[in-house]
Amino acid sequence: MSYEHPDEGQAPLEFRPSAEAQVVAEGPRDLALVFLGGSLVAGVGDPKGQGWVTRVVGRTQHPDLELTAYNLGVRGDTSADVLHRWTTEVPSRWSGRSERRIVVSVGTNDVLQGISLARHRLNLANLLDDAATAGVGTFVVSPAPTDDADLNSRLEVLVEAQADVCSRRDVPFVDSFAPLAGHDQWRTDLAASRVAHHPGQAGYGLIAWLVLHHGWGPWLQIA
Repeated sequence: MSYEHPDEGQAPLEFRPSAEAQVVAEGPRDLALVFLGGSLVAGVGDPKGQGWVTRVVGRTQHPDLELTAYNLGVRGDTSADVLHRWTTEVPSRWSGRSERRIVVSVGTNDVLQGISLARHRLNLANLLDDAATAGVGTFVVSPAPTDDADLNSRLEVLVEAQADVCSRRDVPFVDSFAPLAGHDQWRTDLAASRVAHHPGQAGYGLIAWLVLHHGWGPWLQIA
C-alpha cells in the first residue's frame, strides 16, 4: 500500500485512488465548479480582472451543462490554508447542486513561507483524498514560474511533487511551470507587471490556454 510521507511524527496517509465525479445520467447536468487556491487563482495582477479562471469558465459553457462557478482564490494562501477552506468554505457552494467538482492551484506561498515539501504533499494529498471519498471530481493546476530564479528552482521541485501526488491518484494535473519557464511572452508579461511574481493579461491567458488544452474537456465530459 502506497502512502504520502508526512513530516516526522505524523502518521502516514493511506493512498486512496481518486473517485470519478458523480454525474447525473438524465437531463441537464447541474454542476458546481469551485476554484480553490492562492493569488493566481484570484487573478492578482490582471488589469482586466479576469485571471485564468474567468477565461477558462468562459470557454466551458455547454448546452448540456448548467454551470455555476465559484472563484475562491485568496491572496497569500498556502496549501494548509486551502486544506482548511476546503472544509469550511467549499461545502456551501455544493448546496442544491447534483454534480460537484473542484480545481486546486496552490504552492508558491508554501515555498515563500517555508512550508516543507513533505507537508505540502500531505496537504494536497489530504484534500484530494477527502474529495475522492465525497465523490467530488478534482483537477490540479501547478504554480506558474515567477521572475525570481531562486524561487523558481524551488518551485520546480514542488511542481514535480504535485505531479507525483496526482499521478498516484489518477487526478488530472496541468503543469503550467515547465511550458512557461522559457516562454518569451510570459517573461515579458512578468517584467511589465506591477505585482511581483504575477503576470498580467497576456500571462493569465497563457495559463488558461494550458488548462483548456490539457484534459479540461475530457475531465468535465464535454469534449
